Amino acid sequence: MAGNQAKTPALPSDTELVQAQAELWRHSLLYLKQMTFKCAIELGIPTAIHNLGGAASLPELNAALSLPPAKQPYLARLMRQLASSGVFTVVDGDAMSGTYGLTPLSSILIDGVRIDGDAHQEAIVLALSSKYYVEAAMGLTDWFRKDHPTPTPPPCGQVFGGLRSLTDCCGGDGTTARAIAKAFPHVRCTVLDLPQVINKAPPSDGSVTYVAGDMFHSIPRSQAVMLKVVLHFWSDENCVKILAQCKKAIPARTDGGKVIIIDVVIGSSTSGPILETQLLMDMLMLVNFRSKQRDENDWSDIFKKAGFSEYKIVKKLGARCVFEVYP
Repeated sequence: MAGNQAKTPALPSDTELVQAQAELWRHSLLYLKQMTFKCAIELGIPTAIHNLGGAASLPELNAALSLPPAKQPYLARLMRQLASSGVFTVVDGDAMSGTYGLTPLSSILIDGVRIDGDAHQEAIVLALSSKYYVEAAMGLTDWFRKDHPTPTPPPCGQVFGGLRSLTDCCGGDGTTARAIAKAFPHVRCTVLDLPQVINKAPPSDGSVTYVAGDMFHSIPRSQAVMLKVVLHFWSDENCVKILAQCKKAIPARTDGGKVIIIDVVIGSSTSGPILETQLLMDMLMLVNFRSKQRDENDWSDIFKKAGFSEYKIVKKLGARCVFEVYP
């Protein structure tokens, strides 16, 4: 009977989808939470802070741990993540340059502290984060197999609607450019990437033009240039070089010239899970690429150094933001 038919569940809103995407990333990166905790124990950070009187500035901590001076900025990022996780606390200043203190959690990791007669709490962490346990956990998929749909971000009509042409830098196989061309047929899309990437791109259906090249040397001219999740792989110096080439490729602002940047912005959301996701992604960049995620001040500095006059954040997509940057 019709009355017994199951109702179609309501789909999540666009806001809920991008929130869910950030949560997905957070879950995917939680292994870094364990690894940064393990790193703190192996470096002896809890004991070092204790020996410094229970609170330590970044330079004091770097010296007490006998780390190379050049590692201090990276130690700051590690401590920011650990403070966000509740392992340490910031007792003065901010999480990147303040004074760090102990929490009950890090206090039980001080050398000699006993819990139920056991003075080796750190051994539990080091054992459970060892290769043996991690590799065992990697086999869990053999027990559970289930497909998951890939979440997709909502369209940004206000960003692409008025464009005539767009160059997608590091656009890979053109998936994003083809989606833009389909949604906005009036936009002439060009994909720029290295020759070895372009050579593997699917045959063009006419909606997208593929160009083999190097964004550090030249970018095809267009009304707008897009950098989608590109700049966080590069140092500030290289980001300025890339953006300088973008500026050469676009017309004046009065003619609609702009650079569209889609990337993580640390602190763009007050949501705890999203902020944790952003900080874990920063650790991912540090561990794998020796690069970083940036907060809005970091982005602003890069834009100014590259010669841009103004920028605005036009949309927030979970852990990421969409910038429009103007010459």
